Amino acid sequence: MDRIQKIILISIISIAVISWVLSKDQPDMMVAMMNYNPVAISLFAISWTIGMAAMMFPAITPMVLLYTRLIKRSNSSSDDDTVGKGTASSQYSIFVEHGYDADETTKRAKRSSLLSVFTSSVNIIFFVGSYLLVWAVTGIALLLIWSIPANYLITHFETGQQQNHQLQMVYGIVLIIAGVYQFTSLKTKCLRYCESPLSFFMRRWRSGSIGAIMMGTYHGLYCLGCCWPYFLVMVALGWMNLLWMALFAGVIFGEKVWSKGIWIARSVGLGLAIVGIMTIFGLIIITPIGISNSYHNTTNEDMHKDSMNMNTDMSKNKDGLSNLKKSTPAMMTEYEYQGYVT
Repeated sequence: MDRIQKIILISIISIAVISWVLSKDQPDMMVAMMNYNPVAISLFAISWTIGMAAMMFPAITPMVLLYTRLIKRSNSSSDDDTVGKGTASSQYSIFVEHGYDADETTKRAKRSSLLSVFTSSVNIIFFVGSYLLVWAVTGIALLLIWSIPANYLITHFETGQQQNHQLQMVYGIVLIIAGVYQFTSLKTKCLRYCESPLSFFMRRWRSGSIGAIMMGTYHGLYCLGCCWPYFLVMVALGWMNLLWMALFAGVIFGEKVWSKGIWIARSVGLGLAIVGIMTIFGLIIITPIGISNSYHNTTNEDMHKDSMNMNTDMSKNKDGLSNLKKSTPAMMTEYEYQGYVT
């Protein structure tokens, strides 16, 4: 590992650590889902992107390091081709004609080397940035898509046990979908390219800055095809805290680094499917962090208002009955009095 690769490795690890620290405080996801507030959605997008850097950067480190090595080799071969053009006598005549000396040649080589390092660094930033952009757009899409059923569940379902049962059914279905996907051919294909960075670059190699953006986007799409069920579960069930982020990050890292990561994916998929089935049949109850809090707060407020209204009505009835007793004429019979009160 050369000096540039060491710098890149330290940079990736440092960004991941800082992202984990910043991910400690998550914005309220339900505010963005229920109100579609642009500020809330922007805050969620920023927090989501930071979380993706924390979770995904360790897993893409081998890919970035190999890309750095390939760029360096590509630049070296280009320089060799440029220097190797022409015969030795023609090169010497050119140097003599223009009055170049050894020092000038050395300076030009250093400038060329610095330019090559700068270009490589820019391409690496483009590669990682486009990869991260794919996940940022994915987070916003998941938020907006899931907000449709979430708002419907909260606002239209009946309160009480029936509503809770319907919510558990939806959560169970989401978990089953996420679990079954781990056994599909698309999951296997996407994971194969994530496991083998060399295979990815052999298939998708593009040179230059535009090529770096294209390859970063392709790699982001492959990772999306590999890992979207985990993030669907996190968004749908409101599990956007450090515990679940660390758990899924460990699963993703194991899938991508281990050559037999598909078995990790299938084991997790089996577990998700089992939990989903148990949730549908009521054997376990899932408590979504974001949705449950917002829902319970809304329900408690409604119950409090209903209780206040009932107390007010009862107080009015008591006052009316008391006034009626005071103003009841003596000539009114007991039967008439009871009928009037009723």
